[in-house]
Amino acid sequence: MADTLSKERRSALMKRVKQKNTAPELIVRKALHKRGLRYKIGDPKLPGRPDLSFPRYRAALFVHGCFWHGHGCRAGRLPSTNTDFWVPKIEGNRERDHRKEAVLRELGWRVFTIWQCEIKADEDGRLLDALAATIRAKPSSSDSTKGRE
Repeated sequence: MADTLSKERRSALMKRVKQKNTAPELIVRKALHKRGLRYKIGDPKLPGRPDLSFPRYRAALFVHGCFWHGHGCRAGRLPSTNTDFWVPKIEGNRERDHRKEAVLRELGWRVFTIWQCEIKADEDGRLLDALAATIRAKPSSSDSTKGRE
């Protein structure tokens, strides 16, 4: 299926996509703050600048948009046009995400990822309750290699 927007309009639309303070990120920040967690936003001292970091708990949280990070849900589908651009772009994002997580884990941080579609589906807040409890939990030796994916 061909793109319904002209090249110029598509370009203008894509330029408006934010990298910081996205709607899913703001929802997560507000919900975790309400649950008593305090965090740093995009800490430049940490590799990969996680969206949220919880130094007290040595936990880092990435809030991923399904499209931009190649999630397997409906919102993460690749466009059918300009695949020569999009396939390497999304794969590059995924590879970079894995590298950032690996470096943080090597430094002893627990790494969590929450997806845009999970946030939308979490109407009753159970996912965010569980995430807050998991962040607060004392890490065991096996937790240092595991993250929420």
